[in-house]
Amino acid sequence: MLEQHKRVIYKVCYLYAGDTAQLDDLYQETVLNLWRAFSGFRGESSPATWVYRISLNTCISFRRKSVRQLQAVTLPVNLEVFDEDDGNRKARLAELYRLIHALGPLERALILLWLEDRSYDEIARIMGMARNNVGVRLNRIREKLKNMSNQ
Repeated sequence: MLEQHKRVIYKVCYLYAGDTAQLDDLYQETVLNLWRAFSGFRGESSPATWVYRISLNTCISFRRKSVRQLQAVTLPVNLEVFDEDDGNRKARLAELYRLIHALGPLERALILLWLEDRSYDEIARIMGMARNNVGVRLNRIREKLKNMSNQ
C-alpha cells in the first residue's frame, strides 16, 4: 500500500515541509503513522482516502507543533517525482507549489485533494466537512491562487 501511494504521501508532505530535511522527516513520520494505524484500517473507506487522511493529519499536526512559520518556500526538491516532462512544465509546477505553500494548512489540504482529481464527496469525507462547504472553499482558494499568481 505504501508503494502504491508513495507519490501522494510525498506530495502532501511537500506542501507542509519547509526544506528538504524537513520533507524527509515529515515523510518518514507519515509512513510511520500509516504503519502504526494500519491494523486499525477497517476498510470503511478506500485505501487512498485512508492514506490521505493519515498523511494530512500527520502534516497538520507537524505544522501545529512547528515553532516557526515559514514565509517562503525554499525547497530544492527534485520535481521529477511529480512529472518527467519538459523544464517549462517543471517551472510552472514549482511555481504552483510555491503558491500553494503560501496558503493556510486547511486550504493546502483542500487544493491538494482537488488537484489529485478527488471528487467533492471524497474530499468532504477526508476533510470531515460538508460537500457544499468543499465547493465554496475550493472556489475561494482557486481565486486566491489566481490573484497571488498575478502579483
